Amino acid sequence: MPKRPPLAKSELELARVVWRLGEATVRQVLQELPADRGLDFATVQTYLRRLTTKGYLRVRQRGRANLYSSRIPPDRVVSEVVRDFVDRLFDGQPLPLVEHLIEDRGLSDEEIGQLQSMLNQLKERKP
Repeated sequence: MPKRPPLAKSELELARVVWRLGEATVRQVLQELPADRGLDFATVQTYLRRLTTKGYLRVRQRGRANLYSSRIPPDRVVSEVVRDFVDRLFDGQPLPLVEHLIEDRGLSDEEIGQLQSMLNQLKERKP
C-alpha cells in the first residue's frame, strides 16, 4: 500500500473530530471546534476534502450534505504519525522519545506503576 501524505496539525484536529463523532457533516465538524479557533464553513470543508484526497477519510452523500467518516482506523493513523515522528526526530529510536516525555512531563506514581507493568510484560514476551 502506498504511503499516505502526512497530516498537518489542523488536518489532524479535524480528523479527530470526525473520529469522535463517527461520521459528520462539515457543519457538525465546525460546531465541534472551539469558537476561538476562527475557522469558517469553507475552510473546514477544504480541510475535510484534503483528508479525503489524502486517504484518511471517506465521503458519501446524505441529501445535499457530504457525510465524512474514517477510511483508516484512528489507532492506525496514530501509529503511523508516531512512527513518522520518531523516525524524523529520533532517528527511529523510541527510547529517546520516552526519556524526553518522562523528563519533560513527569509521571505520577500510578503512571510509573503502569509503565513498570508494561515493561514487565514486554520482558516476559522476549525469549
